[in-house]
Amino acid sequence: MARIDLMKVSKTLRDRPGAGLAGDTAPPPAGTGRDGAAFSIRDLDLTIHDGETMVVLGPSGCGKTTLLKMIAGLITPDAGQVRYDGVNVTEVSPGERRIGMVFQNYALYPHLDSRTNVLAYFLFRKRTPELDAMAKAKYQRTSELMGVELTYLLDRKPTTLSGGEKQRVALGRCITRDPALFLLDEPFSNLDQALREKYRVNLKILLRQFDVTSVYVTHDHYEALILADRLAVMDRGRIEQVGTYQEIYDEPRNVFVAGFLNRHVGTPPINLFDGAAVPPGYAVGPARVGVRPEDLEVSREARANGVAGVVASAVSLPTLNTTILGIRVGDREVHAQTPSHDGLRTGDRVWVAFKRYHVFDAESGVRLRSHPGAPPSR
Repeated sequence: MARIDLMKVSKTLRDRPGAGLAGDTAPPPAGTGRDGAAFSIRDLDLTIHDGETMVVLGPSGCGKTTLLKMIAGLITPDAGQVRYDGVNVTEVSPGERRIGMVFQNYALYPHLDSRTNVLAYFLFRKRTPELDAMAKAKYQRTSELMGVELTYLLDRKPTTLSGGEKQRVALGRCITRDPALFLLDEPFSNLDQALREKYRVNLKILLRQFDVTSVYVTHDHYEALILADRLAVMDRGRIEQVGTYQEIYDEPRNVFVAGFLNRHVGTPPINLFDGAAVPPGYAVGPARVGVRPEDLEVSREARANGVAGVVASAVSLPTLNTTILGIRVGDREVHAQTPSHDGLRTGDRVWVAFKRYHVFDAESGVRLRSHPGAPPSR
């Protein structure tokens, strides 16, 4: 296992048209890669503890894969250091870092059978009795960890395997190398929903058994919730917040994190209000207020600390035993999560009050406080 420290790491990828040509002297703004311009990570700090699974979660184009490649040594930072167990490895080649990497497209050798792919780490080394014994021992351990789900694939070539089967072989190859660090770049994105759910759970079990430091990048919130010991939420080349899923959900650092992290697929993450539009009883001042759908209290009776509205839409989510209400309040619509048995329908007049809310600075978007404070741990 290994502890990983990224210390003031910076990297600019100049991939926009004309970048680096004469006259192109303006420094690129941080994180402008989504529109094809130069992309920049600047002064990024991140610590991944020994033996934990860190999930880097963020929207497409935010720099997750670039960050993963800098940890792997596939991209060299322009500045800063990458440290493994306190040792600066910034200039160390990927092959010397004891990493195992699973790519989005699996990167298997198509002309070799799966058994040889699993043992690929030993394939390009000079054969010796000691190396053969090591390969046999590592292969045996991999087979024990992954069980029959890998064994029956070993005599087949990748061209005959499904996406899920290729993923198993790629994981087996990664484990056989006996890495100090696992790096996984959205390995389930090419699988259908049923297989994704199955292999997320399998990977969680495998990581627990293998007990190895892991970094997993994804834009999938549900995947992050299942796999992460801790999350690093990333946007435009910056780490916005690090913590457990529950910590970040309950106490988001800023408006972006609050609006991005979503507990339930298919539900809006947060409602944002101008401070002036909030009922006087909440006394938030000139700020922005954020309320999670589950923290809105909906009632048919008038509430002294509530605002009147009309149900504009109602979407039932049977798997969660809940209904998402769209409620028209003045000139805007807010979303509330209520039990399915409440029986509220489109057109019903209701009152909306806040059970818990966050107050954000109107300009910077930084969270100033939450009321009430952090809920008890669940």
